[in-house]
Amino acid sequence: MNTDWEWDDTLFLGSAAYYRRGRLPYAPGLADALAEILALDGRGRLIDVGCGPGTVALSLVDLFGEVVGVDPDSGMIAEAAREAAGLGVGGKTRWVRARAEELPAGLGTFTVAVFAQSFHWMDRKLVAATVRDMLGSGGALVHISDLKTQTRGVEDLPYPAVPYAALEELVGGYLGPVRRAGRGVLPHGTPGGEAAVFARAGFTGPQRHVVPGGQALERTSDDVVAGVFSMSFSAPHLFGTRRDDFEADVRRLLRAASPTDRFSERLPGTEIFVWRKAPTAARPPRT
Repeated sequence: MNTDWEWDDTLFLGSAAYYRRGRLPYAPGLADALAEILALDGRGRLIDVGCGPGTVALSLVDLFGEVVGVDPDSGMIAEAAREAAGLGVGGKTRWVRARAEELPAGLGTFTVAVFAQSFHWMDRKLVAATVRDMLGSGGALVHISDLKTQTRGVEDLPYPAVPYAALEELVGGYLGPVRRAGRGVLPHGTPGGEAAVFARAGFTGPQRHVVPGGQALERTSDDVVAGVFSMSFSAPHLFGTRRDDFEADVRRLLRAASPTDRFSERLPGTEIFVWRKAPTAARPPRT
């Protein structure tokens, strides 16, 4: 990751309204898999760090006594609260606008902490150590992401594939060839190597699990447009006064790719890494 890049509060500015519709869901069975892996029984507390609009937190709400979502984007927090109210679970959920670096923020002790494709935006060393201290004895940290190694062809599906390569080229034509991220750029992308960070913070593991994907999805141009605007590198604010022009070009591209306004793709699998809080004596000293 470019060490010159610094987080700022425009990273997902304007994306929250598009997120739930535009992002592909995690694989069906994620909640059931975690319930079995972690022996969840409807009690305990979950913290979802970088919760976005509550996608994962709300899918797990029945597995805990209380769910707390933390995100620095006010739009994401508002969307999560609205969705929770609509599902009738507002009483057992709490949504906190804060950066992960501001934890523990008086939020107490948790049974499970989840990072769902959010950890790479954080001061990872600091956040991993802080979250470890927020977990109770035997607590678990769960890192969730799409399965990146899976090939998701659209053979035998009824509609054309989403033209992701052409969309990426169109974004680059408007915003330049280097990936945008808030007010800065990420020429080398976001960091990997989470395993080393968690191990140094005093976690043991991980246990790796995969929830299978591959289910056929039907998408419309509205879904695809929402997906584009849900991404940090093509968040609405980045286009400034050219936002409407960009969206018009996206829709022209999509009409050319599928005159029926229907696209097919397969759902990615979901990869789960479970880390356990090591006993205090086994924890390496902070440096």
